[in-house]
Amino acid sequence: MIARLQRMMLLWGALLMAGAWVGWWPQSPWVLAAVLLGLLALNPLALGLELLIMARVNRGDPAPPAPWPQLLRAWVTEVRASSRVFGFWQPFRADALGDQLSPPGPAGQRGVLLIHGYFCNRGVWTPWMQHFTAVGRPFMALSLEPPFGSIDACAAQVDRAVTALTEATGRAPIVVAHSMGGLVARAWWRASATRGEVPRVHHVITLGTPHQGTWLARWAHTANGRQMRLASPWLQALAAEEPPERAAAFSCFHSNCDNIVFPAHTATLPGAKAHFVPGIPHVALATDPGVRSQVMALIEKLDV
Repeated sequence: MIARLQRMMLLWGALLMAGAWVGWWPQSPWVLAAVLLGLLALNPLALGLELLIMARVNRGDPAPPAPWPQLLRAWVTEVRASSRVFGFWQPFRADALGDQLSPPGPAGQRGVLLIHGYFCNRGVWTPWMQHFTAVGRPFMALSLEPPFGSIDACAAQVDRAVTALTEATGRAPIVVAHSMGGLVARAWWRASATRGEVPRVHHVITLGTPHQGTWLARWAHTANGRQMRLASPWLQALAAEEPPERAAAFSCFHSNCDNIVFPAHTATLPGAKAHFVPGIPHVALATDPGVRSQVMALIEKLDV
């Protein structure tokens, strides 16, 4: 559904630009140029505004504040990352690479389950899927449905994927989750524990997950968006129902330039291992080669 919706958005944008060309080119090329430039600048301007708000909200946060040069680099990085993710990978390449349950790599490797975040699909994991395919590691990447429903509604998809990876490898998988995907993993684990099941994942690695909510979600009105508001009733209930020792199975990557999940500390889970990656904005947490290398090294360490 997300791929179709994002293709429609790109189509409407192209039609709008084509209409501007037809309507204004004969009369005023300069007006046309200004309109086209304005349309192209919408995403960079929105990302810049998010980073400015983030920098202000992050004042007093335990994470080191981002200096202006770092903020500028983060803005450029996020413009590039979001253009690739929302302009190509997700709308057109989400299913280009299939899951790999019976890889040609070494036997006995743990599988990896990739869970995307809000308004995304499995296409955001394109470089990760390419890497796992190349090295022969078992993996599955989900496209969560319904995209704007309750986070709890996605637990069944996670359950089926965990079962499939476990049956294929004979070992509990490692979960790598971006943004809301980390909350989906926690919601699934809560549901599994309620059924009295033993833990069926080895470790959960989260990238920019709003474990404690995010300031920006105050403007969200979808069911899952409201659940990600700072100290939302849903988040408080989730934390209250998790045993303290469960946090040891989590590693949380967070940044002082995350333009979606802020204040920065909200991307950490009390009791979990925190990994601070300075200067990396939100979408780039799932696309940055440096972050990906750190996570791959952690996966290799955990694959025991």
